[in-house]
Amino acid sequence: MDLAFILAAFGLGFAAALVRLPPLVGYLAAGFVLHAFGHETTESIDLIGDFGVYLLLFGIGLKLRLRTLARREVWAGAGIHLAVTSAAIGSLFLGLGALGLPLAAGLTPARAALVGFAFSFSSTVFAVKALEDRNESGSLPGRIAIGMLIVQDIFAVLFLTLAVDEPPSIWAVPVVIAVVAARPLYGWVLDRSGHGELLILLGFALAIGVGAGTFDQVGLKPDLGALVVGLTLASHRRAAELAETLLGFKDILLVGFFLSIGLGGAPGPAAMAVAAIVLLVIPLKTAGYLTLLSRFRLRSRTAWHASATLANYSEFGLIVAAVGVERAWLDQQWASAIAVAVAASFAVAAPINTARYTIYQRASSWLAGLERHPIRSDDAVIEPGDARVIVFGMGRVGAGAYDELVLRRRGVVLGVDRHDEAVDASRAAGRVMIRGDALDSDFWDRLRLHPGTELVVMAMGDHRANLEGVRRVKQFLPNVRIAASATFPDEVTALENAGVDVARNLYGEAGQGLADDACDLLEGKRPQ
Repeated sequence: MDLAFILAAFGLGFAAALVRLPPLVGYLAAGFVLHAFGHETTESIDLIGDFGVYLLLFGIGLKLRLRTLARREVWAGAGIHLAVTSAAIGSLFLGLGALGLPLAAGLTPARAALVGFAFSFSSTVFAVKALEDRNESGSLPGRIAIGMLIVQDIFAVLFLTLAVDEPPSIWAVPVVIAVVAARPLYGWVLDRSGHGELLILLGFALAIGVGAGTFDQVGLKPDLGALVVGLTLASHRRAAELAETLLGFKDILLVGFFLSIGLGGAPGPAAMAVAAIVLLVIPLKTAGYLTLLSRFRLRSRTAWHASATLANYSEFGLIVAAVGVERAWLDQQWASAIAVAVAASFAVAAPINTARYTIYQRASSWLAGLERHPIRSDDAVIEPGDARVIVFGMGRVGAGAYDELVLRRRGVVLGVDRHDEAVDASRAAGRVMIRGDALDSDFWDRLRLHPGTELVVMAMGDHRANLEGVRRVKQFLPNVRIAASATFPDEVTALENAGVDVARNLYGEAGQGLADDACDLLEGKRPQ
């Protein structure tokens, strides 16, 4: 990649980040600027962009959870919204074409439907970043939003699979079966790849070599191959670690994709007009999400927060447009128009997401009128009963603290964890559990604690999570006592400064305990 490309991408990506926009807005702008100075896309940039898309789809496959996709509001809501939005926007441009809008004037119904399809997606990149910044990726609105995005991504992959010049090879079916059947081999290698560069190389080999490369050889879309291989490993215990390890590389490689869109041509007046028109559709698109999710008996608060997360256009729309341009179904200016619309939608969505709590407070009475009762059980008020002690984070430390508190306090102890697996395991061990996230304000909004609650234990594995959890406890239970775990002395100090009554350095105290037992051995005593 040319040095000018790298400098332009970094400079404008950094500028976008400074104004709290996703850096990809800057990458798109860098492509337009470079094109204005006479630069064009190259084979290396296109290849880098392709690799980024393969890793993106591989990561989606790794994170796919059938339990989330099985929710009606996720698969039905996403499917209905995609179909209605595609038809509505496609019809809009057919009508505008009949009225003489230059870029839309030559659209056939099929090509208008393709344009509507490209604008029907919401951004996975934007949504995940926004949810992570607010520590709400594990919240119910966050899980619903991510689930709907995955369903949309599946539709996009199906489109990419069908958009081929030639039918697949006769070897396509046996090759797909072989790739899926090799799942135990992938898992065996993953278990033995450590946590360093071998793990990174394994991710590249599976996504680009096994998935994309193998599918491409038999006439199938390589994008689909990357997704399928990711899906085969979704249930593996290290799938999340592999996805996290590849995240930075995927983001870097996708820079090539966004640059190539911009380098394809700067938007003309007609493309800018199209972008301005679809920006006006975003409120209607958001209202569609809100109405659908409310129809599935979710609280208006949950429906609103999920809908606000999805109030944008998607980088997947760019992928669909790129295929349309490559197949000569769409003019290059449509790709430029969608690129501008995606970037502008992020600029609109960022302040909406920042102010969504204020917006909800002001519109709560109106939004409540959309609710259907009874509210779904997993979105209703949480009443943990007579619990006097709450333990957040039911890993090894939290589970040990829970069991000791049950023995010593003889009261009702409640365990809370954000992961379904941890909740199920603790329930199987006889512990009283609920699923929830201490960092999720929606969880606290639904929680109705006993007025006699006397102690909260923060035993989450991440120091920042424990600190943020302490702040939430102080906000909702200002008089309760708090104990927390830490792994370094400075973390103990930070927790105490945040208002924790007791903080313990687990590693330090474990070392002291081990030394005490070792000294007892030297003195001929039996360790306690």
